[in-house]
Amino acid sequence: MRNIPLIDLKAQYNSIRDEINKVTIDVLSSSQYIIGEKVKSFEKEFSEYLNVKNSISVGNGTDGLVIALKSLGIGEGDEVITSTFTFFATAESISSVGAVPVFVDVKKDTFNIDPDKIKEKITSKTKAIMPVHVFGQPADMDKINAISEKHNLYVIEDACQAIGADYKGRKIGTLGDIAVFSFFPTKNLGCAGDGGMIVTNNDNLATICKALRTHGSGSNGKEAYNLLNNNIDEFLEEDNSIDNTVYNPLKYYNYLVGHNSRLDEIQAAILRVKLKSLDKWNNLRCEHVQFYNESLKYTEFITPFKEEYVKHVYHMYILQSERRADVVSYLRDKGIATGIYYPVPLHLQKVYEELGYTLGDMPNSEYLSERTFAIPVYPELEYEQKKYIVDMLKLLK
Repeated sequence: MRNIPLIDLKAQYNSIRDEINKVTIDVLSSSQYIIGEKVKSFEKEFSEYLNVKNSISVGNGTDGLVIALKSLGIGEGDEVITSTFTFFATAESISSVGAVPVFVDVKKDTFNIDPDKIKEKITSKTKAIMPVHVFGQPADMDKINAISEKHNLYVIEDACQAIGADYKGRKIGTLGDIAVFSFFPTKNLGCAGDGGMIVTNNDNLATICKALRTHGSGSNGKEAYNLLNNNIDEFLEEDNSIDNTVYNPLKYYNYLVGHNSRLDEIQAAILRVKLKSLDKWNNLRCEHVQFYNESLKYTEFITPFKEEYVKHVYHMYILQSERRADVVSYLRDKGIATGIYYPVPLHLQKVYEELGYTLGDMPNSEYLSERTFAIPVYPELEYEQKKYIVDMLKLLK
């Protein structure tokens, strides 16, 4: 029996082993571990890749969402509209700043938030829309941005699953006021631990995010305080002529209650290596998808739908089946790993009972939560493995 994992991080590491080992040793030898030259270089390269002005690295994607919300002044009593068919961190970040997640059903074909159902959820408390580019397919940003503009709302892209995806020729992450990416190891661009990135074309938001990621201190903290409080004041100026890796006197001047959420140098060094291969890896995912779609065309399985005007990067390849439990069990017996995303939509999670949602409120998400499952689509998947997966699915009775 074969053993095909859902995601093979070891195969990816082996493909770039020498370079990863070298840059890791370089960082360890440098004794500069937090927000050093590797982090700064990665932020610059990430901005160039997306064609965005500011990239602010953070400790993880969830922190990135929390900080992004705070940078927009969203907090207690505010409402943020988002998808119910996504990972918990999306709603968790909204709750973490004291705001209320307002859930909207998804489109049954793309799995993304349905823009036509957003309008009815807007109230006087609504401050933002947080679309999720789930599984690597961009949400319908033209409609979402039109709604936000009409109602004077912010747009926060949860792009944690969609690095490298395009929407009508523009990279995801550049289509709202601010966006967040995750570098969790299983993502299309993953580090060897936790990591995340906030991106924005708004310089003021970037300054606030930089302050919030490091305890609201120093020159960024002072400037962020002024921006958030509409103050005009003298700014602290950082002395860049000294090495402040070990000791930075400005970090003891605090202006906001922030976070300790920083990408470390080793992760940045690894991500710099991987960023160079990201498009190649995403294209390999797309090749696997084409093979799957053609091979499974006349089977019982519903293959993923892709809008013509997007580049879907297939963080996950999602199939649908009316007998998911049997299929997953069968594939496991054949040595093929699967994943179920997401078995409980967010509006039905125990923690959100007090919001008053009930079964039947989000029919598409509830339908998908009972039928969807992922099969392997990682870039290093070999032809024989793909063929074996397809053959086993076709043999299922």
